[in-house]
Amino acid sequence: MMLLKTLLIINILGWGKCQESQSMTQEEKTVIRDQILEMFDHAYGSYMKYAYPADELMPLSCRGRVRGQEPNRGDIDDSLGKFSLTLIDTLDTLVVLNKLDEFEDAVRKAVRDVRFDNDVVVSVFETNIRVLGGLLGGHIMADLLRQRGERMQWYRDELLQMAIELGHRLLPAFNTTSGLPYPKVNLRYGVQNPLSRTGTESDTCTACAGTMILEFAALSRLSGKSVFEEHARKALDVLWERRQRGSDLVGTVINIHNGEWVRRESGVGAGIDSYYEYLMKAYILLGDNIFLERFNTHYSAIMKYISQPPLLLNVHMHNPTVSVRSWMDSLLAFFPGLQVLRGDLKPAIETHEMLYQVTKQHKFLPEAFTTEFRVHWGQHLLRPEFAESTYYLYKATGDPYYLRVGQSIVEKLNAYARVPCGFAAVQDVRTGTHEDRMDSFFLAEMFKYLYLLFSEKSQLPIDIDDYIFTTEAHLLPISLSTPQPPCEGNVTETAPVSPDEDLFTHSCPSTESLFPNNPSFAKTIRDSYKYLTGVGRAFHPLPVREIELPFHDSSMEPVEFLKSMGISLTPLNDIVGGNTRSQREHKGVYRLKLVAEVRHTPEEEVVVPLVVQLISPPFLGRTVLTAGPAKFGMDLTKQEHGVKGSLVKASPYTACGPVDNAAALRGRIALALRGDCMFAAKARWLQQAGAIGVIFIDHREGSNSEETPLFQMVGDGDSTEDITLPLVFLFSREGGVLTAALEEHRNVDVLLLPKERQLGHGKSEKPISVNIKFRLTEEGEHEEGADKGSTLEFVLENEEVLLKEELSGKQSQQQQVSKPAAESDRTEPCSADSFKTPDSNVGPTTNP
Repeated sequence: MMLLKTLLIINILGWGKCQESQSMTQEEKTVIRDQILEMFDHAYGSYMKYAYPADELMPLSCRGRVRGQEPNRGDIDDSLGKFSLTLIDTLDTLVVLNKLDEFEDAVRKAVRDVRFDNDVVVSVFETNIRVLGGLLGGHIMADLLRQRGERMQWYRDELLQMAIELGHRLLPAFNTTSGLPYPKVNLRYGVQNPLSRTGTESDTCTACAGTMILEFAALSRLSGKSVFEEHARKALDVLWERRQRGSDLVGTVINIHNGEWVRRESGVGAGIDSYYEYLMKAYILLGDNIFLERFNTHYSAIMKYISQPPLLLNVHMHNPTVSVRSWMDSLLAFFPGLQVLRGDLKPAIETHEMLYQVTKQHKFLPEAFTTEFRVHWGQHLLRPEFAESTYYLYKATGDPYYLRVGQSIVEKLNAYARVPCGFAAVQDVRTGTHEDRMDSFFLAEMFKYLYLLFSEKSQLPIDIDDYIFTTEAHLLPISLSTPQPPCEGNVTETAPVSPDEDLFTHSCPSTESLFPNNPSFAKTIRDSYKYLTGVGRAFHPLPVREIELPFHDSSMEPVEFLKSMGISLTPLNDIVGGNTRSQREHKGVYRLKLVAEVRHTPEEEVVVPLVVQLISPPFLGRTVLTAGPAKFGMDLTKQEHGVKGSLVKASPYTACGPVDNAAALRGRIALALRGDCMFAAKARWLQQAGAIGVIFIDHREGSNSEETPLFQMVGDGDSTEDITLPLVFLFSREGGVLTAALEEHRNVDVLLLPKERQLGHGKSEKPISVNIKFRLTEEGEHEEGADKGSTLEFVLENEEVLLKEELSGKQSQQQQVSKPAAESDRTEPCSADSFKTPDSNVGPTTNP
């Protein structure tokens, strides 16, 4: 049986190598392209059937998401403006996919139904890239089809007029002393109107302020109204002026009034990503050298400080030799595509291959993952950035390997995200649970890049090389660079010329001359990273191999522990049975020793589960909710009796600014909703208001501690020593129990404390955390130079498994378990009832 399994694995590995080296036939590409069209029809058709005219589809509920009618999700909902977001975001995708009848029908619906005079606060950034960009892309496609004389003869630039109206509704956000826009605007009342319910914000992200130029410049050049481009250029000027002159890096969050940096960490992922993208693409679209010079200056700094191939790590903008965190977010997956535009292909291939290996390990890119490629934040929102970079790399190299990568994306979406009413985001890649959301960018970007990846130019209704993709993959024609010269108001000093300029510092690379259709070029770079995460590595026995595994209970039976982790212990001759040379080298009894060195794990690495226990009548301690801890604030494990208090809901509920009900909060435990700002910022506002503790509630619908691992809340990158409150986190389902109790009984007292100390439960022993380290050695090697201290030794022999425990030179007790050859793929425990595993909920650290 084991031999058959081994041969099967060898055959699969051989097939994989064969597939990598093979070109994909036109018939295969046609099949996959048709599959992508069917998937799009399923997603778009579900939106139109179950959700339109709502902004987005809720694919699990099979209904539309209307803002104000569903539970508030915090800043996520700022994308929704009651303007049929998904319809507008999908317009030019319909043309690219050659669905021209559906496109014409969608334009008619948008013109007839969509209005922007809505009393709703929206994100300036999201509305610009999704709605304004969608209207411009739709208008450009409609105008092109009208000029061809076959369709859209009724069209009279209605989408452009709608874009102009929306542009004017976004302009009040730029009314700041610095020129950086407010992050939010009320579509009806602007920013400073008393009815606007916004305008109190003081900060915005770098990408939020720096991702306006493509849409605003295109709007100016299509409409003849220069005001839009002028404001977008001014915002870019401010960001450029505020860069750190020593490193040429920018931070993540900036004050919109005085231009001071609020968060100084610098990277290419969330918060900064599309700022860099838009500098390069603004040069391509508009032809203004100033944008290319700025991009080249930033790019040199990125490659010097942030890029550590294949990783892209965040650093401190003022001290860029220091990494500020040990994890990466999935938004940086766009960067290899940008590097292809820049002509820097080698690091693009390296980073993309790293990302592909992560998707192999976790099915999708987690929202964030560590430098060891473990899950940091488990969400996957069906983001398209990895598909985008895959498309660019295929176009640059012609390597069919990237077609296979695209094929894997298609297959995983169908296998793990498809539901009866569309495609659902994955709440946690570790569990595969779904989230009731299908963001509009899934239709705007994912299907566009996948369809283009498997299409020839002759199969497309437009010449794709005549357009530049916005960050939302909307199509803007490169011809816009000719109608109008750069704005006169752009007086930023010329960037200094770098002494190490390369071939592409002042020109765009030509894919036809620079990257000939030579798959071996990319393959030689990829091969160094092929087994980066350990997935798919072929078996090569070495004299000594080491792995480290977490081991959270020193009393757990070790063989069973390995079995529970999916590690099969097999006699060596079964594995090498098909290799005659190996059989000659290993005759007789084959013995494999795994020496496990046991050492205590530092206590701070363990996530201690907390609880919120309702102790007032009628609960009286019977209702206990599992909660996650924070890495800052009061350490509840050191409070003998926990922290007791009455609940009060913060106002505003997100607690991202001055608290309106400070008097009611004083001396009470505050309830606050996750989202809009960092946990540390919320804690500071609530502590200033006089709260004695904070319970944060997840804004993701349906999340719960049973299906999602607990995590530790972390700070905002700055010192959090000033925060002294106890802080706990409840998932949505547990939080709903708490808020329902508060609504029904008004006065609810709770106790915050570690799970092991909850009232009504006896004290339980704290599990001992240890690491075990395995070394594969030759027989007799360990005895000659055995380490001092406690060790566990596993001895695997043909037809038997031996477990020996050695304690610092003392004679060890040995147990033997017989194992028939017919059952060689099963490992029996030494004792059926000698060991018990304590239940502890632990998980990774995360940020909101």
